[in-house]
Amino acid sequence: MVKKPTNWWLMAKMAAIGGAVCVGGPAFVMWVSPTDEELVKKYNPDLQKRSREGRYERQKEFDDYVTKLKEYSKSDKPIWVVQEEARQAEVAKLMAEKAKAADQKKQEMEEIKRASGLPTER
Repeated sequence: MVKKPTNWWLMAKMAAIGGAVCVGGPAFVMWVSPTDEELVKKYNPDLQKRSREGRYERQKEFDDYVTKLKEYSKSDKPIWVVQEEARQAEVAKLMAEKAKAADQKKQEMEEIKRASGLPTER
């Protein structure tokens, strides 16, 4: 059986088309996609105003989130486990603050009752 000769013209066409698809496809998408400024210009004036006003808060929230993720990644545990532990600690802290506030309010009410001369509960 005779070996077929290599078709160099076909190989060149395939390489050129492959390169055009690999490079030209993403380049075309980048050329067609609108920038953030172009999208904001298409908003109505109210949305543009709200977008500008909320930009700083959104950026700060994102920066805080990334900072927390960096802290979580320093642990040997998976990030989602450390994140859940931090969330549980935050919930426990909030519950303790609520209980402390409730106790303080109860004490203030008792002081008011004592000052006004009303009978207190026993």
